[in-house]
Amino acid sequence: MYVFVLNRFVDVCLCFAGKSPGNAKTCRKPVLNNSARKIKDNAADWHNFILKWDKLNDAGFTIANKIVNLKINKDAEKSELKLECEGPALPSPDTKPPGPNPELQEECTALLDIVEKMAGLVSKMEKLSSSVKGICELERFQCGEGGRASPLFNTWTTAQFDQVSSRLCESYRQELKLKQTTVQEIAHTSDRNLSMVYLWAWLYQPYVEDCTKVDLEGMLLETGHRPL
Repeated sequence: MYVFVLNRFVDVCLCFAGKSPGNAKTCRKPVLNNSARKIKDNAADWHNFILKWDKLNDAGFTIANKIVNLKINKDAEKSELKLECEGPALPSPDTKPPGPNPELQEECTALLDIVEKMAGLVSKMEKLSSSVKGICELERFQCGEGGRASPLFNTWTTAQFDQVSSRLCESYRQELKLKQTTVQEIAHTSDRNLSMVYLWAWLYQPYVEDCTKVDLEGMLLETGHRPL
């Protein structure tokens, strides 16, 4: 009986020892306030929206490439018909100029749909940027022009999140305008070199520079979505 009581006493002591502050794990996730939680969620949304944009850009380039090839073939057919008409033999009365290309029209509609989806993403990006700006203004109202005494996360101030969000938003807003111009012109130009310029601009996205990706990765690192 004494042995049983002693064993139970040891078990209870071990149980309390395992739960003592010295042995308990002290590594816990920090509790985020509303502003920090919103900014962290926004960073994840930025990442997801840009991934969707990149997929749309790849799909759009495939369609734009088809449009350029179809347009080149159609222009070649027109040139051949013109040469036949200018030859010594008169063209047959049954010969008709090539009409609208259904496949070309279909691809143009598909490219327009891609651009409309991109416009929807930019609209969501603008809302993200606006929400961070609102957080920044609220903080300035509550804490003064200097902002918070300590950062919400590691080193960035709330104003830095606002600046990065604004830069990202402006980059994709300008890129959207370029793509809207491209989708209006790419099927109508007869200049092959200009068509290649449109394709190059679509693929390489001149307004989405390397610093844009750096801004995104910095935001993900700062908010804890990427390990330091």
